[in-house]
Amino acid sequence: MDCDKCGESAVMHAAYSGLHLCEEHLCRTVETRVRRRVREDNLIPRSATPDDPETWVIGLSGGKDSVVLTEILHDTFHEDPRIDLVALSIHEGIEGYRDESIDACEELTTDLDLRHEVVSYAEEFGVRMDDVVEEDPEGMAACAYCGVFRRDALERYAETLGADKLLTGHNLDDEAQTALMNVFEGDVEQMASHYDASLGPFPEEDRHGDPVDPPADPTERPRHAQDHHVPRAKPLRDVPEKEVALYAHLRDLPAHITECPHAEEAYRGEVQELLLEMEDNHPGTRHSIMAGYEQFAALAASAFGGAKAPDYGECERCGAPTGRQICRKCDLLDALEAV
Repeated sequence: MDCDKCGESAVMHAAYSGLHLCEEHLCRTVETRVRRRVREDNLIPRSATPDDPETWVIGLSGGKDSVVLTEILHDTFHEDPRIDLVALSIHEGIEGYRDESIDACEELTTDLDLRHEVVSYAEEFGVRMDDVVEEDPEGMAACAYCGVFRRDALERYAETLGADKLLTGHNLDDEAQTALMNVFEGDVEQMASHYDASLGPFPEEDRHGDPVDPPADPTERPRHAQDHHVPRAKPLRDVPEKEVALYAHLRDLPAHITECPHAEEAYRGEVQELLLEMEDNHPGTRHSIMAGYEQFAALAASAFGGAKAPDYGECERCGAPTGRQICRKCDLLDALEAV
């Protein structure tokens, strides 16, 4: 088949749009979506200047999503004096798997001449995921432990690096799965949190850097400020996973495309299979799910966010922001020490 844009040989058929795209137009489409998301989410405030630039920390795992995000953001902003990019990688202590992905991160950041920081669970928490999985004091899936430790490490080091925003490589499939899981669980407050944490646009500023009045439509309002965490953003969330993978292949990026040997998120896996089947039978399902979910989450955030948000204090052990006396990370570390 030929590309519908230029007549060259197509490398992909996007069933949801009906378009056949060649290598160049597929890559251009991915890049355009990321840049449009940056613009629509107001990631660059008017107050950002060459004298007072924004620092964006990118969570770089070495997988296809974070590698593609890093490549596109670097290509877009490396000559923009308003934006400083820093890559942050987390080594969980998974023998072989994470070593190879860190190598991919180092290859990419060296090629891009991008600052790259690596943090390990062993150095920060005194644990390695290989050992955590073997001991498993809480009887949980490996991902449950790892998610808590990873969020803490990303958050803490993003703050240490002076991040104004923490950017992660979640793609359209990831976000549609999370949306369905929240809906299936009937967790409206979690939808509100999801919106304020990473889906809603940042408040808009006028040319003087002062905030402007939010839109009258509550489904278009900006996220509530979350001063207890570095604000997060997901510029890749409009791009389907297969297109991200194809982009990484076509651009010959050093992505480590191997599943974690400890991955066992059974519920998410079921939702993923359901979503893939729905997308095959009804192309565009992922896009329509997110379009409706984002509006619903905005309404939920209007009801549950802001003044009704949890009252965050500091963990008595480590000082991390938490709504409890002892944060979940410290709870898990105590459980591991007791084994």
